[in-house]
This record gives sequence, structure tokens and C-alpha cells, in this order.
Amino acid sequence: MQKSEGTARVEAFSDGVFAIAITLLVLEIKVPSHSDVGHTGLGYSLLRLWPGYLAFITSFLTILVIWVKHHWMFSLIDRSDHAFLYWNGLLLLFVTFLPFPTSVMADFLLQADAKVAATLYTGTILSIAAAFKGLWWHASVRKSLLTLDASSIASGEIQEIGQQARIGPMLYLAAFGASFVSEWASLGICLLVAFYFMLRDALSG
Repeated sequence: MQKSEGTARVEAFSDGVFAIAITLLVLEIKVPSHSDVGHTGLGYSLLRLWPGYLAFITSFLTILVIWVKHHWMFSLIDRSDHAFLYWNGLLLLFVTFLPFPTSVMADFLLQADAKVAATLYTGTILSIAAAFKGLWWHASVRKSLLTLDASSIASGEIQEIGQQARIGPMLYLAAFGASFVSEWASLGICLLVAFYFMLRDALSG
């Protein structure tokens, strides 16, 4: 079934926002200054940026997973309403904000305020997961938004997205709680959750 123009526009706009957010992540990895390179050498200066690499990879995979699920969701949706558009806008709001806490995490991961940075970071990802859950909840409750054949040929996919939308916020809530105790544990949970959903999607086909 061909998508309605309104839904296609929403998906295209969302894809553009995801692309911008995921591109901004790498811009937060700063090139070593010439003064630092002059003292320690370029190789060592690049190695010292490893917190930035770690934060970048975690955020990149997180946005990638959300984008894949967003694309999957839209394959089952043919129409939209105003509430759906606002839910989608809320999701994009938190996605576009993610590069900022990613930069904060990279800069303060080895500092005394690392837990504050981790709380901001995991709180943002938790907000992304919650907004995604709200978006899917609205679409699945309003059956009229789903494709006409979704309930008959894609009921398994509908259940799978719904289950993942419920699990995601709980896992990221655990990461958010862990940030008050250990910044490393919270960041590790976020990275493992991204790998978990990637593996789960791969196995589900």
C-alpha cells in the first residue's frame, strides 16, 4: 500500500532530523590543539580523546536503534493525526538534544562531576525512550492510524514493537538510576542496551 502524503512527509522530515543529530555527534569530538600535540605528540593526544570516542559510539548506536525502530514503526502506519505529530515532535526534540549531553559526558567522564554528566546523559536517553513509547502507544491505540492490513499480516510485528517500547524505558531507567552511583555503570548499561536491541532486531528479521 502506498503511504499517504502526510505520513510520507512526517517520515522524511524525521529522517532528516535523525541524520542531522547523528552527524552533530562527531562534531563534538574536538581536534587536539597544536600546543597539546607539541607537548605529547599527535598519537598520544588522539588517544586521550577516548572518552569522546566512547560517548560518540554509545550515542551513535542509540540513535541508530531508535531510527531503525522509527522506520519499522512507520512501515505499519499509513495515517497520522495531530497528537501523533506532536508525539513524533517530542521524540525528535530529545534526539536533537542528545549531542549536547554526549559532549558533556565526553568532557567530564574523567572529572569529579562525572556523575552529574552521566545523569544528564542517561536522563536524555530515558526521555527518548519514553517519547518513543508514547508515540507507538498513540499509534497502536488509534487503530485507524495503522495500515489497513497491519492487524492481519503484521500482528507479530505490532506486538514486537510494543514489547520493545515497554522494555526500553525500563532499561534506560536502570541506567538513569545507576548514574547516581557510577557513571561507568550507567554508560555501560546504555551501550549494552543498544547492542541488545540491535541483536534482537537482527534475530527477529
